[in-house]
Amino acid sequence: MERKRKKLLRLLHQKSYQFRTDPQFTLASGKKSPYYIDSKPTMHDPEGKTLIGEIVFDIVKEIEVDAIGGLTMGADPIAIATSLISFQKGKPIKSFSVRKTAKEHGTGKRIEGEIRTQERVVIVDDVITTGNSVIDAIKAAREFGLEILKVIVLVDRQEQGGAEEIRKWADLDAIFTLSQLKEFDIEACEGNSPKRTLSRGNRPAYSALRR
Repeated sequence: MERKRKKLLRLLHQKSYQFRTDPQFTLASGKKSPYYIDSKPTMHDPEGKTLIGEIVFDIVKEIEVDAIGGLTMGADPIAIATSLISFQKGKPIKSFSVRKTAKEHGTGKRIEGEIRTQERVVIVDDVITTGNSVIDAIKAAREFGLEILKVIVLVDRQEQGGAEEIRKWADLDAIFTLSQLKEFDIEACEGNSPKRTLSRGNRPAYSALRR
């Protein structure tokens, strides 16, 4: 794994990843899980935001993309960071946001930003479980008249078939998976990384992490 990705994975583990068995977390889908990923602290951290922008830009820099965005608010920091880095690298990519519902005033738009029909875009999101947020953004973008080139997500939870559902609509790249975040805890339990501490929440038993 390249250096930038290793640094971002460590930040995600420190700031965004939690493990708790009693009580378990309730996900947006209503399902229970001992694992919870709140990406916001990492995405709004100066280093985290920069790393995300650089990594996503590295993925899209070789394709002809006009804009990058997704469903607010999970996609917004990723899109904005990538757009900023793209300008600094000399290949500007616009950012846009997809509202969860259209505005009831003004123009009644659902997509915000300097975006035009027939432009080529990348859809982003922070964490996927069912994939519903990404698919909602894809539908809104296509209804607006945009061409979807691919989807990029920060973390795939590898649950409830979200990645498989998204791939029915577009090509998908996941920067990290839940399994990779778990590996940090496994290394700590095995004593391979004495300087690392376990993430917030209950300290997991080694046997639980191997499941």
